[in-house]
Amino acid sequence: MTRSPATPLPPPKARRRLRETAALTQTQLADRVGVTPGTVRAWESGRTTPRGRKREAYAKLLKTLAEEAAVQAPEPKPKLEPESRPQPQPEAKPQPEPEPKVEPEGKPQPQPESQPQPQPVAAPEPVALTPAQAFDALYAFSAPALVRQTFLLTGRREQARESVERAFQAAWEHWPEVARDRDPVGWVRATAYEYALSPWQRLRPRHRHPEPPPADPGDRTLLNALLRLPPRHRRTLVLYDGVGLDLPETAAETEASTPATANRLLRAREAVAGRLPALADPQVLHRRLAELASNERLRAAEPPTVRRGGERRARLRTRAAIAFTVALVATTALTVRTAPTHYEPPVSPGQAVRGVPQRVAPGALSDEELELRQKLRDQMQDGPERLSPRLE
Repeated sequence: MTRSPATPLPPPKARRRLRETAALTQTQLADRVGVTPGTVRAWESGRTTPRGRKREAYAKLLKTLAEEAAVQAPEPKPKLEPESRPQPQPEAKPQPEPEPKVEPEGKPQPQPESQPQPQPVAAPEPVALTPAQAFDALYAFSAPALVRQTFLLTGRREQARESVERAFQAAWEHWPEVARDRDPVGWVRATAYEYALSPWQRLRPRHRHPEPPPADPGDRTLLNALLRLPPRHRRTLVLYDGVGLDLPETAAETEASTPATANRLLRAREAVAGRLPALADPQVLHRRLAELASNERLRAAEPPTVRRGGERRARLRTRAAIAFTVALVATTALTVRTAPTHYEPPVSPGQAVRGVPQRVAPGALSDEELELRQKLRDQMQDGPERLSPRLE
């Protein structure tokens, strides 16, 4: 069964521009599509992409807004500018020279020296950063905090560091898109959380060997309470009470509705408060999560190392894709070369034949058989008699 191609959508910035041109808020647009305002915010920022029926409804609405904007846009009228004529400059009149003042003694008074006027200082022009410099700045700013946040999700230091590095490598591969995003840190954070909470992590050999728990008993108890939560509830709790996002932003990043996100948050808080009653207050829980993430010695790699690792991984994937394509082409050519050019009917299956007498084992010849053999031996082996036998 073949899938129909997805409906094309304009870029994220064009989606937002169409909504603002139609004087619609994100809430009004969300009501017309049937989603939450946080989901619309994520669509316009490019963090998520609509799918299925929501994509069809969203694309149809954007097309309608674009048509209305094209109808309402006035045609630009050409401006008629008068021809520029040279204006006559007024003639400069000669200024009379000032006469020197004469003191009573008759000596001319010295004129004051003219002081130099201060020149205006030009504002420094903004320095444009290269893509590598901008990536390094983003990594240095957000990588340490993202490693600590990911540690709260996984409870594993090496897995948290690797998840953040993989997320930044993906950001470097899609850097034009990430650089134009309204929240590049959120883009990297969502990618790191998805990689850290992937169910394939359980199949890795190092997942079977647990890491040493935190030294503080309170931190160890809090981390165990977090790891007992379902992955979706744990991610919602870390984003809302750990990172400090509001409910719509948390719902948009977890790709869930706002009521579902609120329900997950309440259940996660109840589960943590059931094991640690002192953390029933959200403010106390936020402080304890920050302390737990800060007490661990978590370090991130250097930005050039992450960039080179991402480029090396991209080269390996490209070479693997080329090798697979070459092998597929060679296999197809060999199949075409060795395939039969005409139809060969299959051999019918064998069937049992009945009524055939059984074979008898050889034994002594009878008298008639002995007489016949002797008669054949006495006759000539060649000659016309062999060609025209006579009747006896």
